[in-house]
Amino acid sequence: MGKRIITQRRGRGTFTYKAHSHRSKGKISNRIFDDSERNGIIEGRVLDIMHCSQHSAPLVLVGYGKSEVIMPAVHGIRMNDEVKIGFGSEIKKGNIMQLKDIPEGTDVCNIEASIGKPAFCRAAGSFAKIIGKQHDKVILKMPSKKEREFDQNCRAMIGIVAGSGRRERPFMKAGNRHHLMRAKGKLYPRTSGVAMNAVDHPFGSGRGRHVGKSKVPPRNAPPGRNIGLLAARRTGRKR
Repeated sequence: MGKRIITQRRGRGTFTYKAHSHRSKGKISNRIFDDSERNGIIEGRVLDIMHCSQHSAPLVLVGYGKSEVIMPAVHGIRMNDEVKIGFGSEIKKGNIMQLKDIPEGTDVCNIEASIGKPAFCRAAGSFAKIIGKQHDKVILKMPSKKEREFDQNCRAMIGIVAGSGRRERPFMKAGNRHHLMRAKGKLYPRTSGVAMNAVDHPFGSGRGRHVGKSKVPPRNAPPGRNIGLLAARRTGRKR
């Protein structure tokens, strides 16, 4: 009898496959949007720059009076820097404004999917560029080179997320990568499916390391077979 493959074991929800959220320094968020921000400028200050094993980019703790929020650090920001948020803020790294108030061609990050919920361009070195505005929508060119429309009232941070060179530094030895993956709570190392026996994985067995069948599973495949590539939306020549 073969063992359960990773796609089946993951659904059970054991510690191996859970996100180690207890190691996180906190949740990335923006200040609550209110009338004082809608009609004026609120000044904040960078209280701390933190390293978090659960995030690829460094984080900053920004204090707005009595409230404090955690945000991704943009390239060039320093301790005790002044950060402004709200209508009329200047185009400066670290400032947060609504998309409708940011001029075209500006690099932005920590973009809100809806008002109050930052969701896009938060990884190290990521940013989007404002390329156009029409009606109540703002068009951004995302890191994937695709263009996406956002509500003009959504907020974004000016600048590029820090830590862009993290992938340029080689690990040099397997131990370094082991400690990185352990800190992030990732399953490592991963055994290739073609290196297993036929009873352990659908891609297993065979002479040489080859799959021997289509990598795209059937649409009605059970969890033990639902592995490989995503099925195409359509196939064949478009007529």
